[in-house]
Amino acid sequence: MKFSQALMAVAAATAMQVATAEPAQATGKIKCEAGPQSGWVSREKLEAELKAKGWKIKKSKVDGGCYEVYGTTPKGDRVEAYFHPVTMEKLLVSRRGKVIFRKKG
Repeated sequence: MKFSQALMAVAAATAMQVATAEPAQATGKIKCEAGPQSGWVSREKLEAELKAKGWKIKKSKVDGGCYEVYGTTPKGDRVEAYFHPVTMEKLLVSRRGKVIFRKKG
């Protein structure tokens, strides 16, 4: 098989994998039953409240129906944290894969 034919075969196989790939899923660390997004507090408001408490926010997004925030706590820990999008309650905080806070219940 010539190089160009081999390259075409690899490209075709890659295209098939991309076309049949499942959409990205939530990480599964935590799920929020928060209802429709129209009733959620904005991510910007959550970020503003966290910043007012001394957090440094790197990124935030929706994951599993919760707000997932990557940032640094007031104590200086770089963390991944999950918040309920309606109540803004802290649900889970992990640092380097280790859970350092989990809401009881």
